[in-house]
Amino acid sequence: MADATPEETAPYGGGPAATAAAPRKRIRTHTLQQMKDRGEKWTMLTAYEQFTAGIFDAAGVEVLLVGDSASNNVFGNETSLPVTVDELIPLVRAVARSAPHALVLADLPFGSYQASPEQAFHTAVRFMKEAGAHAVKLEGGVAMAPQVKLLTDAGIPVCAHIGFTPQAEHNLGGYRVQGRGDGAARLIEEAKALEAAGAFAIVMEMVPAPAAKAVTEALRIPTVGIGAGVDCDAQVLVWTDMLGINTGRVPRFVKKYADLHSIMLGAAQEYVSDVKGGAFPAAEHSFES
Repeated sequence: MADATPEETAPYGGGPAATAAAPRKRIRTHTLQQMKDRGEKWTMLTAYEQFTAGIFDAAGVEVLLVGDSASNNVFGNETSLPVTVDELIPLVRAVARSAPHALVLADLPFGSYQASPEQAFHTAVRFMKEAGAHAVKLEGGVAMAPQVKLLTDAGIPVCAHIGFTPQAEHNLGGYRVQGRGDGAARLIEEAKALEAAGAFAIVMEMVPAPAAKAVTEALRIPTVGIGAGVDCDAQVLVWTDMLGINTGRVPRFVKKYADLHSIMLGAAQEYVSDVKGGAFPAAEHSFES
């Protein structure tokens, strides 16, 4: 009998490795491209700390985005604009440490990359070296192509973001759908420029579904929709919206998959009642001498 290869034999004589479940591999940018090529959809969710990162990773979410949305979902700001690189790096580090399979994508916050490709490079390097990010995301169209090219030439994967770009909300006149009418052609032009510069994927936010479909069909790389219809190659949501932590106004494109706010509120109210009424801690929660 020929010697078995390492791939054919389980450790410690446990029988053929094929009898065990295949280990999940780390998602890479080429994994996402292969999924598009096969016509398979993939998913992205935001995450800002270890527990949600671990849960979403175990659920099979392919990409975890540590978004600048942490500004108004973690730090209590009204918009995404105030959050800084120094505030986001610890969040990215926590997610990267807690997600063994998902690709961890770090948002470059407002003001940290727009000035020049060199500024973008130095910011992205911090997220890769100090936080363990696997890729970075930046907002903007044709004007950001030089930033994308320098980063990708330097070995830093970049996901671009077009359509409604929250960091430019004041310039865009607030939260408004982008790409209607003649704007659809401009979206395709921007997307193609970013693809040519080396972006591995492009997020489209608040874009009419027909325009998003046209962009998706025009590109080789994957598109990620958030309020951009069903024809994108992937979808992304902010987790506090889709799991019902956020009780404020949520965008039309959000589907709420749970009502965690009510669950957590009820549990906290029960805890308060138990403590005040003497029901907690009970004997089983206490130590004997």
